[in-house]
Amino acid sequence: MEFERLRLLMLLWCRTVSTRVALVGGNHTAASQSWIADDAFDLVFTSSFQGTEFIDRVLKIGGIMVIQLSNDPSNAFHQQSNYKIVYLRRFTSTVVAMRKMGPAVTLVNSPTKQRLCRVTTEAKTAALKGLEDVMLEPPRRALAKSSNSLKEMKLLPDLMGDSLEGYRRRIFITDENNGVVEWFHENYPMKNQHFEIYTLEIEVCNIEMVGEVSSSFGAPPVIRISDWLKKNVREEDYVVMKAEAQVVEEMMREKTICLVDELFLECKNQWHEGEEKKGKRAYWECLALYGRLRDEAVGVHQWWG
Repeated sequence: MEFERLRLLMLLWCRTVSTRVALVGGNHTAASQSWIADDAFDLVFTSSFQGTEFIDRVLKIGGIMVIQLSNDPSNAFHQQSNYKIVYLRRFTSTVVAMRKMGPAVTLVNSPTKQRLCRVTTEAKTAALKGLEDVMLEPPRRALAKSSNSLKEMKLLPDLMGDSLEGYRRRIFITDENNGVVEWFHENYPMKNQHFEIYTLEIEVCNIEMVGEVSSSFGAPPVIRISDWLKKNVREEDYVVMKAEAQVVEEMMREKTICLVDELFLECKNQWHEGEEKKGKRAYWECLALYGRLRDEAVGVHQWWG
């Protein structure tokens, strides 16, 4: 009822301006949709996500899509990467309005338009507030290298009370093989679930993956880490990753960081013993990257190695 009132109010408002409005149901055939021109509407109302590809085609850039969310898991809310939420309100159901910011992004090796990442749930948003505090100054080297500093991390499965059973796959990715996998098995709350383990050799200077430890033999092809994620990881997977800052920055540029649920961030800076200071980050730059990851709803932890 409240959604209907909102729809009527919007329709009345649209009469005062030059706005083309579409009401989209879930029972239109491809033939009935084909005669509608691209970028034909400024505002679209729909109660189903079944026709989002059609809606994206007919909605102008800058236009608004208004959706009444459903409790049906088969019709779950998925925010497309070229849309920005501008309105969210709960009535007896939840209504979301999203502005189309640009054309849809087609993924590498994907014949259809797809969305990389799901919208962050309220449960995860609340859990992120429970993460351990970031260290505003580098810890003493002895403390950083102790096992206690890693054990003090507050990890997502525990914070969310998540059994990890509901995911298609559970994956751990690391950029080094220096005891990281052993630490993960001993300390991460795996909840008696199987995790696929991938150890990637990453060339940080040009941020390309040059090798993968697996059961196969021979040299693997050179591939960028973001391309590897797009090919091998889906939003239905639960992904934990340990990576160096430059690798993470490349993932942020390529918009693949949102495929990672929890991240152990190693940020080599001028504090590191035995490292040349020239070309190394200032510690505040590491803190800034940490903050950007939190803004992306990644469960990020500082990794001291």
